[in-house]
Amino acid sequence: MPRTQFATRYDFRAPGADPATRQEIFARAIEQAAYVDRHGHDALMVSEHHASDDGYLPSPMVVASAFAAVTARIPITVSALLVNLYEPVRLAEDIAVLDHLSQGRVAYTFGLGYRPVEYELYGRSWATRGADVEARISAVLDAWSSGTVTPAPYSQPHPFLFYGGGSPAAARRAGRLGLNFQPQHGSAELKDIYEAACREGGREPGLVLQAPDDGPANVFCAADPEEFWERFGHHLLADATAYQEWHGEAGSYVVDHSRSVEEMRTAGKYVVLTADDLVDRCRSGEIRLVTSHPACGGLPAEPSWESLRLISETVLPAVRG
Repeated sequence: MPRTQFATRYDFRAPGADPATRQEIFARAIEQAAYVDRHGHDALMVSEHHASDDGYLPSPMVVASAFAAVTARIPITVSALLVNLYEPVRLAEDIAVLDHLSQGRVAYTFGLGYRPVEYELYGRSWATRGADVEARISAVLDAWSSGTVTPAPYSQPHPFLFYGGGSPAAARRAGRLGLNFQPQHGSAELKDIYEAACREGGREPGLVLQAPDDGPANVFCAADPEEFWERFGHHLLADATAYQEWHGEAGSYVVDHSRSVEEMRTAGKYVVLTADDLVDRCRSGEIRLVTSHPACGGLPAEPSWESLRLISETVLPAVRG
């Protein structure tokens, strides 16, 4: 049976938070990044969105740099980086510098984005976004391969790159660009389309990082799950309903369509478990990816730390044996 993976993600969504609360969440995330690095987690992930009233992270590379500065071994992923909102040469420079700062530990999932308001904010064309993202990614790759950008990346020929998306067009685009592919959901069809596009371009297919077919998208651990849901469930619901507004009915692996905390408890996308229960579910293969979300919906410090400590100091050692 494949080894259970442990990942920790941050999007910094915190509806209604004042500046002091937001600063505490950012500072806590830096401290927690160092903590999960020491305790053997497999990945740190940050996301990007703009023009979000709840403070969703607009600057993932800044946070990835801060994470890199306080960690030594854990891979860091920016997923997804909305390439059409960046100037290609400057993006190539920033990625190259961060590649050196992190000693090659930061990987990227390039993405198109799905919110027109973000394109409006940056004065970008929504109608031509598909062609534009291919041109911008090609320009980033060319900046590295031509030596236009100095310094060259630490990783050769460049950091590990995915293209992300949940459509056949995204799969074909990843293949044309010679990138690895990260679909938003498990799909054998998308994998086949991607691999065919790679071979049509004269390349062997890269890695396809598919979301699990089932299992929770966000895992929390508590000594008393009932109390956690009662006191803090509204933070999880705020996270879920905000994604609903963006995705509609289509969604992705991570989207929970619940409209109340009670519905969330049975839906299974966000789960709150005791350490013993989580260990059992990992050992049985029911949960193969434990994704912590310590700042979910502005979750306060102590339930955030309690969950992360139980996962890191009790669950992970028991599962890894």
